Amino acid sequence: MTELDGELAIRTIAMPADTNPNGDIFGGWLMSQMDLAASSIAHTRAHGRVATVAVDGMSFLSPVFVGDEVSLYARLLATGRSSMRIFVEAWRRQRHDVARVKVTEATFTFVAIDEHRRSRPIDPQPA
Repeated sequence: MTELDGELAIRTIAMPADTNPNGDIFGGWLMSQMDLAASSIAHTRAHGRVATVAVDGMSFLSPVFVGDEVSLYARLLATGRSSMRIFVEAWRRQRHDVARVKVTEATFTFVAIDEHRRSRPIDPQPA
């Protein structure tokens, strides 16, 4: 997927509070941003509450630095009875540049859940 193939789900700026003890942007922060991006797609498709149940194939390709603009693109890959697989890519852009660099990608699996936090079926017809 190129950076324009998926839906732009989140655009944010990496801040000093997002760093690890060495001053680098923490991979966990980036993963949480990706989870938020994927969950917005999953929530819309499921018409309600969802839970992340797995993350597959995450590879860090390039670092993110304080001040970088981070754009997260998400795309629904598949829908099952109660689950969805969503592919997410993260791209960074330095504040003084126009070029974007791919940072990481991963596939997130979500399950639609009810008010009791039990899995529930997803409407087979997207709205």
